[in-house]
Amino acid sequence: MSGIGNAPVSFGIFGTTAGSAAPADMLRALADASYDGSELGPPGLFGTPQETARVFAETGLHAIGAYVPLHLALDDDTFEADLARMALTCDELQATGATLAILADEGSAELLVNPARNTRELALDDSQWELARRRLERAVDLAHSNGLAASFHPHISTYVESAWEVERLLDTTEVTLTVDIGHMALAGADPVACARDWATRIDHVHIKDVRMEALARAKATGRTDFDEWWSGVCVPLGTGDVDIDGVLRQLARNSYDGWLVVEQDRAPTSAEQLPEVAAEQSANHRWLADRWPVESTS
Repeated sequence: MSGIGNAPVSFGIFGTTAGSAAPADMLRALADASYDGSELGPPGLFGTPQETARVFAETGLHAIGAYVPLHLALDDDTFEADLARMALTCDELQATGATLAILADEGSAELLVNPARNTRELALDDSQWELARRRLERAVDLAHSNGLAASFHPHISTYVESAWEVERLLDTTEVTLTVDIGHMALAGADPVACARDWATRIDHVHIKDVRMEALARAKATGRTDFDEWWSGVCVPLGTGDVDIDGVLRQLARNSYDGWLVVEQDRAPTSAEQLPEVAAEQSANHRWLADRWPVESTS
């Protein structure tokens, strides 16, 4: 199954952070906007695994997959807690018929205030990379043991942020990639080149437009309130600095046939704000549906 999807982050749901809008109402808004599916969000967002499956069935949306945060470089207890949380996500994925665990490093407190690193001073050393590799392997094995595929999502303010870090990950593991074109642009990479160079490893794509000036301003002023300034980075599709059309053309050349998941990260959505946010996500769907699929020769 493939199509155009969305995700709870477009309504300001990150981990345990959420607004007052009912999650089920968000799904209904996506269905009304003609989306084909949605990612799940954090475990328990829609209730039990059975309740989650029921909400998706009622809306007619396909459950696409779920983001799984992993602290690949922190202490053992933190990582074991990550795996326990991942097990809950696996239960939800199985219940809804979704098949993809989207694994991502969660970085550290130090990286959170040092987004889009320009040097390798805060990067993992060789021994830390080996630890991260082993931990990622355990997470992939957990997904596979539950009948799920696993894909890795490079992310800003983490230890797999820059293009060179993604390259090292690809060289030392067999994991496939969830490429978020907004995150790659923020990390200083060319998303079109990423789509080209990693074509054989990409099996999931997040379509995100970002305003580079918002990141530059946060870095220049030393902002440490990541969750606050981040909500101003992501913008409606076609209004930011990402060459989304170029990415789509490259994906067509790659014969990509997976999901395109719209993400417009924002502050948590209140019940009163839901109609406005739903309208914006509807506009995002129209913008993308007008461009995808494209001819592979374009």
